Amino acid sequence: MLKVAVAGAGAFGLKHLDALARIDGVEVVAVVSRTVEQAREVATTYGAELASDDLSDVLNTPEIDAVLLCTPTQLHAVQTIATLEAGKHVMVEIPLADSWSDAQAVARLADETDLVCMVGHTRRFNPSHQWIHQRTLSGELTVEQMDVQTYFFRRTNTNALGKPRSWTDNLLWHHAAHTVDLFAYQCGEAIEVANVLAGPTHPTLGIPMDMSIQLKSSSGALCTLSLSFNNEGPFGTFFRYICDNGTYLARYDDLTTGHDEHIDVSKVAVSLDGIELQDREFIRAILEHDKPNSSIDSVLNCYVVLGELQSQLDAAAAR
Repeated sequence: MLKVAVAGAGAFGLKHLDALARIDGVEVVAVVSRTVEQAREVATTYGAELASDDLSDVLNTPEIDAVLLCTPTQLHAVQTIATLEAGKHVMVEIPLADSWSDAQAVARLADETDLVCMVGHTRRFNPSHQWIHQRTLSGELTVEQMDVQTYFFRRTNTNALGKPRSWTDNLLWHHAAHTVDLFAYQCGEAIEVANVLAGPTHPTLGIPMDMSIQLKSSSGALCTLSLSFNNEGPFGTFFRYICDNGTYLARYDDLTTGHDEHIDVSKVAVSLDGIELQDREFIRAILEHDKPNSSIDSVLNCYVVLGELQSQLDAAAAR
């Protein structure tokens, strides 16, 4: 039985706890949260023995094999490094870091160990995107352009459940990371050109609330990404794949043609839950001593691009 700890009991931490409960051979033995009270409440719900507000309690527990980090973005790099240094496998939720230098530091350490170090690029695992990916690998489809909209309404500091958040989210390093990585993954090649424009900075949150990103792959495929925390209406990310052999719209785990014809993705994988499929890959890689899909080295190009886009934003702000 693989003994796992989950750090972060917010919206996505709970999604991972639900997913792990559906995977054989896994036991969640510890929950870490911002307060001991919250950690105890969640630990009781999921049958974990250890509840703490301090990640070091988990890292100092020898019988824990692996840690899932679902903590605030600003903690990801330092906590991933600490987990690897403690000799434990780690999956850190997206993004790996909020700077290129920190991403490099984690990658260097991961390369020096034989531990599984995986980043939660969930879009790689969603059945709708897997359906596209399988056909790009077979040569049936080539992605010519992706048009992507990532829209939320977060003029106050709230999470995906609408509850107050203790940290500030980021359109570039968090939400754009999903699409930057997915675009390169679906094209099967590196991103060579990247441009970004940001709207006004929120007076209290201190972040741009609107952003536009353009990407171009080495063979000339294009991606246009629009992001907003100001959008009223359905929230989430919506993808249009314009391919050489058809157009497809992906809305989380739903997939249709460009003519709104439903595509059945229920047989693509053992679950329709991308989080569960991501967690299954993490567990598989540990048990089989294998490199997982979305290993740190496989997603690093995404953080190269994000670092370049951040430099563009910094230069624009300085002018």
